[in-house]
Amino acid sequence: MEYVTRIVIIGGGPGGYEAALVAAQLGAEVTVVDCDGLGGASVLTDCVPSKTLIATAEVMTTFDSSYEELGIIVADDTPPLEQAARVVGVDLGKVNRRVKRLALAQSHDITASVTRAGARVMRGRGRLEGMQALDGSRKVVVAAADGSEETLVADAVLIATGGHPREVPDAQPDGERILNWTQVYDLTELPEELIVVGSGVTGAEFAGAYQALGSRVTLVSSRDRVLPGEDPDAAAVLEDVFRRRGMNVMARSRAAAAKRVGDRVEVTLADGRVISGSHCLMAVGAIPNSAGLGLEEAGVKLRDSGHIWTDKVSRTTAPGVYAAGDVTGVFALASVAAMQGRIAMYHFLGDAVAPLNLKTVSSNVFTDPEIATVGYTQADVDAGKIDARVVKLPLLRNPRAKMQGIRDGFVKMFCRPGTGIVVGGVVVSPRASELIHPISIAVDNNLTVEQIANAFTVYPSLSGSIAEVARQLHTRKTGSEL
Repeated sequence: MEYVTRIVIIGGGPGGYEAALVAAQLGAEVTVVDCDGLGGASVLTDCVPSKTLIATAEVMTTFDSSYEELGIIVADDTPPLEQAARVVGVDLGKVNRRVKRLALAQSHDITASVTRAGARVMRGRGRLEGMQALDGSRKVVVAAADGSEETLVADAVLIATGGHPREVPDAQPDGERILNWTQVYDLTELPEELIVVGSGVTGAEFAGAYQALGSRVTLVSSRDRVLPGEDPDAAAVLEDVFRRRGMNVMARSRAAAAKRVGDRVEVTLADGRVISGSHCLMAVGAIPNSAGLGLEEAGVKLRDSGHIWTDKVSRTTAPGVYAAGDVTGVFALASVAAMQGRIAMYHFLGDAVAPLNLKTVSSNVFTDPEIATVGYTQADVDAGKIDARVVKLPLLRNPRAKMQGIRDGFVKMFCRPGTGIVVGGVVVSPRASELIHPISIAVDNNLTVEQIANAFTVYPSLSGSIAEVARQLHTRKTGSEL
């Protein structure tokens, strides 16, 4: 009788379900243990819902900012004295119903795909039980909602349990006026005045989206600028756009507490100032879901932050135990989680595998304009981590951008001085998430700026700016920036 390798995956997010597909394809017996629904937070409460909400906001922004310049006339019966009023509104209840419907549909599609591949899906919470057995196997105890338990035996276990919103002790979400990012989709009416605490990716995305939908937004940032972890030129463009559209951006302002006062919320800052709004969204980071899994008892090392330590092929410190996704703290992106999960299965099941290389990861901030990045960054160049030449080209010079009324954004590219090999790039524009792909291909395949410059682009097109930046990098003799 042929022996079949047994794989148990705890967590059904991108890291878990992608690993399940690979393991099943390679002939393993796969069980996915999940308590919320396949797709995890990425599909049910984070990436898919937020980007669906942002899709509506994007239409609103495009309409508000461009229709007059493009010559579009909108029939409006607003009285002359109120002619500046909005002529387009949004039904947030309807938007959020669509958000939830699409998230559930995506989760069901993933479940069907995983089961069709031959994997078993168990509803419940899994935890490791003790150390590795003498035969190399591991035990996973699955606790169902009804209190019953089942013990699974596995040759390898993948932990892909994700994370949850971090909470400030004196600003506990109530799901009505003080919210975390998983609770905003229960709103039936648009917040009149929304205070967003946190100016990282999540905070910036929601602040921009709700402002576009019609809320008056105050963004509370403890740092000097919005998006402190992103390219500084890109962050400066976005902050300028936010302010120009009427957002109140409060830099160097740390929130200490938030409390309900009737149908209002008061946010107290660390310096004693108090700001008031109808709602408050707390976007202050995430905590890994690593507690209660029996990890340390099983020999799995945790970082001080609670994240699971992994190597480049997703191994933990415990033999036969792998980890993927946000619980590892490597890079909080669905694409990275999925790659970590796939790498883990390839590695354990003996298939060809390349270690995780974060310098080829492309990422995107879904604000308006979007900010897409790949490879080495401006911070890496400034810190001397890599010697690179840099050219930045504003989109204002692009003919297609002029036609579409796009005024904000740029393309920036980094290349090695001697060889011209492309090592990184930044795109700030509408649909930057699509435009970054040619730069990602260049970084991943060690292409040169000459090769990028010599490839045909459509005229007129926004992608023409990528070729133009490459041409300027190819012909320049210095590393000075445009």
